[in-house]
Amino acid sequence: MNISIRSHIIENFKNDSIEEIKDAIVQSVNDTDEEVLPGLGVFFSLFWSMASDEIKEEVVQLIKKAIEKN
Repeated sequence: MNISIRSHIIENFKNDSIEEIKDAIVQSVNDTDEEVLPGLGVFFSLFWSMASDEIKEEVVQLIKKAIEKN
C-alpha cells in the first residue's frame, strides 16, 4: 500500500480551525520527538507555495538568525 504522508497530513487538518492548526504547530515545535517533523515540513511547504517573495525573504532571514543563535 502506497500512502502519501503529505496527503494524509493535509486530510487530517482540512477541517480544523485556525486555532487547532496553531495548537498543532506549537505542540510540534515544543515536542522533542522528531516524528512530528514531517508534519511541520508539509505545513511549511504549503506556506511556502503561497507566500509572496517578500514573505519568503523574511522567513529565510529569520531561519538564518535562528540557526546562528543555536
